[in-house]
Amino acid sequence: MDIVLIPGFWLDASAWDDVAPPLVAAGHDVHPLTLPGLAPGADRSRVHLEDHIGAVVDAIDDVPGERKVALVGHSAGGGLAYNAAGRRADRVARVVYVDSGPMGEGQAIDSGLDPAVIDHDLPAWDQFEPEDLVDLTQDLRAAMRSRAIPQPAHTVREGHHHPGDPALRRAIPATVIACEFPADQLRALIAQDHPYVRELGSLDDYEIIDLPTGHWPMLTKPAPLAAAILAAVDRD
Repeated sequence: MDIVLIPGFWLDASAWDDVAPPLVAAGHDVHPLTLPGLAPGADRSRVHLEDHIGAVVDAIDDVPGERKVALVGHSAGGGLAYNAAGRRADRVARVVYVDSGPMGEGQAIDSGLDPAVIDHDLPAWDQFEPEDLVDLTQDLRAAMRSRAIPQPAHTVREGHHHPGDPALRRAIPATVIACEFPADQLRALIAQDHPYVRELGSLDDYEIIDLPTGHWPMLTKPAPLAAAILAAVDRD
């Protein structure tokens, strides 16, 4: 199967360098993405959320023939995967959410981000919750900060809009790899109809599996993450 790997904020395709090899060794064709504006020196002022969704749609379309695709989205990349999957529901076999989930109509990562901001930089580590930083050693923090690229701010502020029939995107099987928040906690939030997981709860077929670590498992636990992705996609 073809697997498209979508990074979250501040990261390019290299974020998946330690995850991709086991997927390739298992016989999959792997396509890690660098999203528009996430290259050093890029002009981020004109990069919008639709550009990022479009890049994922293009990656699906680039897979030859009628081969099925699995989309793997980390953090904000999960919202991109869900949105793109809905636009190519006939091509997507599964969406895997890595410490992330689907976003509903109109939802944004941070709609209140200052409109004057063009480059959304990686914040200082003390701006993150402790759960984010589990297993992210000082060496890993230094490595991530050295490679971090400012996130185009429009992609942070803008809400997701889902064209077409919602039943089609909600019918695509999904796997959530729960890192910061354990599966039992996510299931409890779904039962409470919490807005954070409302769209996830609307899916026809989803599973939640635990991979206890912080928000960047591709850095802190790449081998277990690869194994979890393989377990999800190999059933389709």
